[in-house]
Amino acid sequence: MYKIISKDGRAKHAEFSTVHGTVQTPVFMNVATAAAIKGAVSSVDLKEIDTQIALANTYHLHVRPGDSLVKNMGGVRRFMNWKGPVLTDSGGFQVFSLAGLRKIKEEGVTFNSHIDGRKIFMGPEESIQIQSNLGSTIAMAFDECPPAKAEKKYIQDSVDRTTRWLVRSKNEIERLNSLEDTLNKDQLLFGINQGGVYADIRIEHAGTISELDLPGYAIGGLAVGESHEEMYHILDETVPFLPVEKPTYLMGVGTPVNILEAVDRGVDFFDCVYPSRNGRHGHVYTKQGKLNLKNAVFERDESPIEEGCGCQACRNYSRSYIRHLLQIKEMLGMRLCVLHNLYFYNHLMEDIRNAIDAGEYAQFKKKAIEEMTGQE
Repeated sequence: MYKIISKDGRAKHAEFSTVHGTVQTPVFMNVATAAAIKGAVSSVDLKEIDTQIALANTYHLHVRPGDSLVKNMGGVRRFMNWKGPVLTDSGGFQVFSLAGLRKIKEEGVTFNSHIDGRKIFMGPEESIQIQSNLGSTIAMAFDECPPAKAEKKYIQDSVDRTTRWLVRSKNEIERLNSLEDTLNKDQLLFGINQGGVYADIRIEHAGTISELDLPGYAIGGLAVGESHEEMYHILDETVPFLPVEKPTYLMGVGTPVNILEAVDRGVDFFDCVYPSRNGRHGHVYTKQGKLNLKNAVFERDESPIEEGCGCQACRNYSRSYIRHLLQIKEMLGMRLCVLHNLYFYNHLMEDIRNAIDAGEYAQFKKKAIEEMTGQE
C-alpha cells in the first residue's frame, strides 16, 4: 500500500496505492471543499495540471447538498467527475473554526449550521458515516483541533478525547466497510495527532495512535496561530514517533516554503487553500516568490506569470492581460491565476520528488527557499 522509493535524510519519495489509483508522495492535495475548486476550475482542469489527489470537506458536503444525495449520485468522485483518489477531512477542523457555533461533549459536537443555523450533531460515528456516504478513498478520523497555544490541561484533555474518538472512528469504518451497500468497501482511515505546541503531549499521542496500525497518520492543529518556527519544532519532535512505513499528512499546510521544510522532516501529504484563495485575489506563486498581478508595475508587462511554466495561463496570456481581467473583475482572470498556482504547487512536488531521488534534497531546498524569499 505504501512503498518508499527513495530517501534523502528524513525526506522520502514514496508510492501510496489505493483502490482509486496510486499517489506519488510528497504530494499536494488540491482543495475541493464542496466538491469544487474555488475559482472556476473543473475536474478536467485538475487532470490537465497533473493533480494526483483532491480533498473534500465532510462538514460542508453534509450541509450542502447532503451526503445522502452525494451517495445517490454515486459518491463524491462520480459527482464531481474526478477519477483519482479523494481524501475527506472529518469535520473536526470545523469544531475549531466554528467555535462560536458549537458545543463539545464526549459523545460528539453539536453545531449550528453556518448556512441556516439548524442544529447538527456530529460525533465519530456520524463523521465516518458521512464520509462513507461520500465514498472517498481516505477518510479522516473525527478529532478536536484545539487552539495551538491553549492551556496545557485543556490540550491534554482534548487529546485524550481525540484518542477515544479515533478508536470509535476505527470501529465504525470497519463496520461500514463490511456492509453490502457501502460505496467504497476499501475506504482507508487516517488517524490524527494533536497536542498543540506541547512536544511531550504530541510525542505521547503519536505513540498511542501508532499502536492502532492505521493506513496513515496526520498531524493536525498546526498553522492555527503558532509561528513557523514552532511548527517546524513540533514536526522535528513528533514525526520520528509516527510509523516511517506509513504516510504522514500535515493538515492545512501551507506556503511553498512550509512544504519544503516539512518534506525535510518526513512529511508526505499536504493540503492548503492558499493557492486557490490567493489566486482569486491576483496573487500568484513563482520560483522567485509571490507576485500581486494587480500591481501597476504589471500593466504593460508582456511576459507570462512565470517564464518556462507549462500552465494554461503562462502558455497563452501575459501578465498585462491577466491584470486587466482582474481589474475589470472578469472571472477568467481569477481562473487563470488559480490554475497557475495549482500547477505551480503540483510541479513543485514533482521537483521535490526528483531531488529526493537524486539525493540532492538539501541543496534543492536551500536554493528554492533562497530564490523564493530573496534571502541567502
